[in-house]
Amino acid sequence: MQDEKLSALAAAIADPLAHDPGDAPISISAGLADWMLAQRLSLAFTSYQTGQLIVAGVGPDMRLSFDQQNYARATGLCYDRGRLLVGSMFQIWRLENMLRPGHYANNAFDMALVPRTAHTVGYVDTHELALDADDRIIFVNSRYSCLATIDPVHSFRPVWRPPFISALKPEDRCHLNGLAMDGGRARFVTMAGMSDEKDGWRAERAGGGVVMDVASGETAVRGLTMPHSPRVHDGALWLLDSGRGQIVRADIDSGRCEDIAFCPGFLRGLAFSGNYAIVTVSLAREGRFRDLAIQTGLEEREAEARCGILVVDTRSGRIAHSILLGGRFTEMFDVAVLPGVRNPMTVGPATVEMIGAVSIGDEA
Repeated sequence: MQDEKLSALAAAIADPLAHDPGDAPISISAGLADWMLAQRLSLAFTSYQTGQLIVAGVGPDMRLSFDQQNYARATGLCYDRGRLLVGSMFQIWRLENMLRPGHYANNAFDMALVPRTAHTVGYVDTHELALDADDRIIFVNSRYSCLATIDPVHSFRPVWRPPFISALKPEDRCHLNGLAMDGGRARFVTMAGMSDEKDGWRAERAGGGVVMDVASGETAVRGLTMPHSPRVHDGALWLLDSGRGQIVRADIDSGRCEDIAFCPGFLRGLAFSGNYAIVTVSLAREGRFRDLAIQTGLEEREAEARCGILVVDTRSGRIAHSILLGGRFTEMFDVAVLPGVRNPMTVGPATVEMIGAVSIGDEA
């Protein structure tokens, strides 16, 4: 079974057109460009099913501007001071802004993100990414059920694993998937089930998910359904109870949870701008959500699952803005806010533009 999966992944690398989304229709909510300008931000998001990194900003014509590049099975994102980390099928990429302050690319873009380093970690099913207080990359290694960092010799170096995981084996035992940083250190993780057996989490999809405190190894929140993307924001723990379609806020001390908003789709990726939560939503694999409570939520609201980006006002639970993708886009993964950036662009690692993406640093 695992060999078949790896063979399929290898085929996707060999045939990038298999993941080409083509001219996918995009539906943008009215007023989104004005909101992004008012919030002084742009967005980066990934679709691992199509293998795309997409950045969205506001161009000189005051319209939404999109730029997309191919990163095989693009997953987690982390943005920090002009640097963007991108997880992919077997590498973690570091993109840097090559523009100096006040400079523009093509008279339109105030940020040009160029690949500078690719750390080859192998197929470890990289999920979310972060930089710690020492500027060290920390990533969720789902396949080996641990948090890990990069290593100059080996595929990865484990830095933490759940206390019930007895061995580091490529068995995706608990589906560790989300990481919350706080003060430059790993604070919370999400997992779909507390299993120590190969793919054991699958038997606990409904209600078996938890948030775990990294420092203590204690369970902070229980009874979740396929939780993802924990975040510490505004003094609270936030997470996505993805199997129910809910953005959730939890009290850090008590673990008591409050549903903030229902979103029509499978949730992954969570970022904030003040009182707004930005999330990605995806369609169900194989066209249905099976035994997950999100299906009931959709039926009760007479709604259909969507694929794209939602901006949710956490004060009211209202979906304020959206970017909805069609065509071959069915599954999104992560989203990151680029504060202070109006209109970013990226250069892909296997493009003609990469050949000429040359910038000169200060002389030593």
